[in-house]
Amino acid sequence: MAAEQSPKPVKLHINQEADALYLRLDDSPIVESEEVAPTIVLDYNEANQIAGVEMLHLSKRSPNLDLNTLKLFIS
Repeated sequence: MAAEQSPKPVKLHINQEADALYLRLDDSPIVESEEVAPTIVLDYNEANQIAGVEMLHLSKRSPNLDLNTLKLFIS
């Protein structure tokens, strides 16, 4: 019987200097990236699953964004 794998944490990276947000959904290697909308990039793993999402020009998308007060909501 195969051992159960524990869930991997989702990681959120915000680079204020680059004005970018990166949401990493798992630790699988990225094999392909695709810009699906202007300044929105999806990263895919070998199984063609989305492994990461990048948003560029974060301050232009939300001028009142305060990165020091991020909140996490789980439903």
